Amino acid sequence: MKWINFRINGRESFGILKEDKIIDISAFFAESECPRTLVELMSQSEKLAHIEMQYKVMHGAIPLKDVQFLPAIIPPNNVMAVGKNYRKHVIEMGSIEDIPEALMIFTKSSNALLGHRGTIPLHANVTSELDYEGELAIVIGKEVTNISEAEAMDAVFGYTVLNDVTARDLQVKHKQFYLAKSLDGSCPIGPYVVTKDEVGDPSKLRVQTWVNGEERQDGTVDQLIFPIATIISELSKGHTLVPGDVIATGTPEGVGKGMKPPRFLNQGDIVTITIEGIGTLENQIM
Repeated sequence: MKWINFRINGRESFGILKEDKIIDISAFFAESECPRTLVELMSQSEKLAHIEMQYKVMHGAIPLKDVQFLPAIIPPNNVMAVGKNYRKHVIEMGSIEDIPEALMIFTKSSNALLGHRGTIPLHANVTSELDYEGELAIVIGKEVTNISEAEAMDAVFGYTVLNDVTARDLQVKHKQFYLAKSLDGSCPIGPYVVTKDEVGDPSKLRVQTWVNGEERQDGTVDQLIFPIATIISELSKGHTLVPGDVIATGTPEGVGKGMKPPRFLNQGDIVTITIEGIGTLENQIM
């Protein structure tokens, strides 16, 4: 299933994309029993099972072209993200000596969330080095603590596309990642959350990024230094993961900062990130 958060006629809702139309969540439940968000639904296994049995015979009612995309999911916590998780990206940003021996984790503020086709602010008053990072993001589907790598994939609900927009100069200035990666609009996510049964083996997924139609990034998830199961297991050690948690897995080589000379984002630029089997996330810098 492809889950979508959307706004139409001033009303916010979520539902399942079926071909080019959306089945609104209200089609499955009486008003008093209807979950308000996808995160809330994830915690209600009986309702999820009901939808899985029904949606294949139902028809979408809302044309996709008529809706405004919202962030594909609103996580209950900050977005967790893995830094330096593609070997060639580590080298383009520094040297082979910078390849980490342990998972590097930072967070992006939930205030930074943005939907597909939303505009990313240039933030020219605070940065002159705005950069893109196309990434596969994991969506956790159940509460887990201290889960093993062998069991880790059982905790996955699905996947989505994420742009880890970064102010590189702030990253250097503050000697950490949070501020540089949490500017308003610096976490586009979407357009959908695709359930893991439709994705299959995520290690085969291809992550590609274009800026104004020029390909900048092209990598595959099997190139991760720390695979998805390792990421989930490590993050769960003494740290409970809950339904709706989002984990960005890292970005391939080809970011603007890594080019010679660096090529940062400018007003009017269009950043397009595609992950086969999941979708295309596109946003313009304004």
